[in-house]
Amino acid sequence: MSFFRILWDNKDDPNGNVEHIAEHGLAVEDVEEVLANPTSEGVSKSSGLPLVWGYTRDGIYIVVVYQQIDEEMIRVVTAYQVDEP
Repeated sequence: MSFFRILWDNKDDPNGNVEHIAEHGLAVEDVEEVLANPTSEGVSKSSGLPLVWGYTRDGIYIVVVYQQIDEEMIRVVTAYQVDEP
C-alpha cells in the first residue's frame, strides 16, 4: 500500500468519515498511525475495498477500510476495533 495523502471529511460533517470513526471511539491520529504502520493488508469481503489491520499508539488493534482515490490519495471509509488474530 502506498499513498501520500488521506482525504478526511470536515469534522463537523455528521455523515463524514471523521465523525464515523469517532462513533467507533477512534480519532484521526489512531487511523493514520495504523495506515502508516499496518501489520497486515487485505480486501473487505463485504465491500471489496482494501483494508489494513494494525495497532494504535494505545495498543488497540483496529481495521481500517479505505478507497484508493488515485496513486497518491486514499479516503478512509471506516475504522473500528477488532479482535487480535
